[in-house]
Amino acid sequence: MATIIKSIPILKSKDAERFVKDANKSFTKKATMDCSKQMSITKLILAKAKIK
Repeated sequence: MATIIKSIPILKSKDAERFVKDANKSFTKKATMDCSKQMSITKLILAKAKIK
């Protein structure tokens, strides 16, 4: 017995424009994560192990 293939939803008009605008905005947004604490801990571990 054949299985029905579901159609793929397609964004149209204003929904599509809003999706593209939001996607471009999030793509160009830079990450704002601060890893300085992890980096300092890593440097201490490497110094203790005498690895540069």
